[in-house]
Amino acid sequence: MRVRKLPSGTQLPLFETGGAEPPLSSYVRSNAGRLRRWAERGILLGTSSWKYPGWQGIVYNRPYPSQRVFEQTCLAEYATVFPTVCADFALYDFPTAKTLGLMYDQTPGHFSIALKVTDRITVKRYPNLPRYGAHAGKENPDFLNPSLFADQFLAPVSTLKQKCATIIFEFSTFARDSGVTLPVFIRMLDVFFTKVPKEFAYSVEVRNSEFLTPDYLALLRSHGIAHVLNSWTRMPAIQEQIGNAEILPASFAVIRALLKPGRTYQEAVEYFQPYDAIKEVNPAIRTGVADTAIRCAREEKKLYAYINNRAEGNSPKTIEAILDILDSYPVEKL
Repeated sequence: MRVRKLPSGTQLPLFETGGAEPPLSSYVRSNAGRLRRWAERGILLGTSSWKYPGWQGIVYNRPYPSQRVFEQTCLAEYATVFPTVCADFALYDFPTAKTLGLMYDQTPGHFSIALKVTDRITVKRYPNLPRYGAHAGKENPDFLNPSLFADQFLAPVSTLKQKCATIIFEFSTFARDSGVTLPVFIRMLDVFFTKVPKEFAYSVEVRNSEFLTPDYLALLRSHGIAHVLNSWTRMPAIQEQIGNAEILPASFAVIRALLKPGRTYQEAVEYFQPYDAIKEVNPAIRTGVADTAIRCAREEKKLYAYINNRAEGNSPKTIEAILDILDSYPVEKL
């Protein structure tokens, strides 16, 4: 296909009908091949969610007739650039086989999809927020319920077949009065993972920095579960976490580059929207992801690395900067 070069700063209209096939953006031309080459080495870089109109002219170049059609179908265009994505929406409700089937049908065979486990399984006490309705502020009787997880979460996820990357258990910070101390947490995880089906690649994300202990990592290792190296408000930087020799307890690794330590989620949302450009360079996140990728390449571990818009303002551009770091690394040292 002949590619017409766009003048610098050109933006394509996102919502329109008809017309010839649009030219590829400079971002796609510069990075799709690099992402593919690193994916062939087992280093898969993608984003947390994908339905962002702010990525117009960067990731998305096709015209879409409406916001609704864009949200329903843009994954197909996303998957021509990136090898993987994290489906954050599964955190809020159990995914349906229909939704996951559509994702499967829109993406090529080599594409992989990570899913966050619905918080009905991972929340110990429901936050006092309107979206939880009558459950707000109450103890969750289904916390780490293996039967509910298998029936309501894993059953539809099986629709993804080989495209299921990893299933991420995101645990919010456990307060001191929650009753979930590190020994209790380890014991509950051990019971839970002993009971659930073994054919999926599970990973655990904690947001209590004091949980990053040899006992926690040993528990994950005993079940073949990955620790999610996360950049979060009250967690050590990814670069610091990857410095731990035991931090990769499974045959694969997972990164979620979410927030600059010390910054809250809401602060990041307000600062970075509409996610159309990098507003704040975060060298620690970029280097932490790159260092992890290099270590995984050396140890022949597959890496699923998911970058969030709220890390720097535009996750595709953050990934581009990470690729620049990786491409500067001497291949002979891998």
